[in-house]
Amino acid sequence: MTPVDITDPALWNSTLASLPLAHVLQTWEWGQFKSRHGWTPSYLLWNTSPCGDMSPRPTVAALVLRRQLGHLPQCVMYVPKGPAMDYHNTLLVDQVLADLESFARRSRAIFIKIDPDLDPQLQLFSMLRAGRSEWIESAQQIQFRNTMEIDLARSEKELLAAMHQKTRYNIRLAQKRGVTVRPGTLADLELLYAMYNETARRDRFIIRPVDYYRDAWGSFIAAGLAQPLIAEAEGVPVGAIILFRFAGRAYYFYGMSRDLHRDRMPNHLLQWEAMRWARAQGCAVYDMWGAPDTLSESDPMWGVYRFKQGFGGRFVQHVGAWDYRASRLLYWLYATVMPRVLDLMHRRHWEARMQET
Repeated sequence: MTPVDITDPALWNSTLASLPLAHVLQTWEWGQFKSRHGWTPSYLLWNTSPCGDMSPRPTVAALVLRRQLGHLPQCVMYVPKGPAMDYHNTLLVDQVLADLESFARRSRAIFIKIDPDLDPQLQLFSMLRAGRSEWIESAQQIQFRNTMEIDLARSEKELLAAMHQKTRYNIRLAQKRGVTVRPGTLADLELLYAMYNETARRDRFIIRPVDYYRDAWGSFIAAGLAQPLIAEAEGVPVGAIILFRFAGRAYYFYGMSRDLHRDRMPNHLLQWEAMRWARAQGCAVYDMWGAPDTLSESDPMWGVYRFKQGFGGRFVQHVGAWDYRASRLLYWLYATVMPRVLDLMHRRHWEARMQET
């Protein structure tokens, strides 16, 4: 059955929340946010049963983001952390992939990328490659392939007991040294960006202009799908995190910290308060968003992994991004040229930032 493009926000979010592998990056709000930054969203629902027949309710959802390449007729497509469906049903998956392929070709897309939070042990895409040879594992991951998760279906006492001793000590140290955590509001957006900018300069990573985050954070806060938490010491903000939530999961998407009062361990208390907030919202899982590709001390994210592991985080692997190449030649050109363009842009960005300091 051909998927239907939905225009009802409430219908989309409620349907999405009922499906396997629902993700906050597939919500109506995420599509609308990206539409204000160069992308065109399509909200596709499939009413297909496990046998391929009509179903009384949707069984698949895919937010497809489309971006035109300047004045060229071609575009690129991305289904962030989707589609949401039962990937054990190979018949259903095969039909959805075929429909996405047709949608990409009709839209003159060079490729369409998907990256569901799927267990690699399922080996689904490896099995399908024989019949769908234009799907390949992508060399360009948009989101983190792997993550760290904390099971929140436990008491606070049990959550603390599952942490490393040093982590518990640092949480209590922050409390003892007068660090407090308060919920942020829309009025704190400029403060949050200022701290995020300070963090980016110190840790040498690239961030976008303030308007982008004012929109991303602000629109989800206004929709009740995001919550900033701000740590303060002696009445001064010293760190913050911004949590997103959807369908029983909370996500630690953004973190920021200042050099001021870092010895008081505000980041540890922030994570603990984030877990408490997520439980209060009825979330069963705290997704700490981001982990190494491989569990090796040589991985650049090893320190991040150890920090998250201290809170009892469980390492979870996913299949990562897969691309359907609607045009092999254009895909090769895009995959070859774009990384070089981005690398040049990054180098120029850092040169400009270094001149500012």
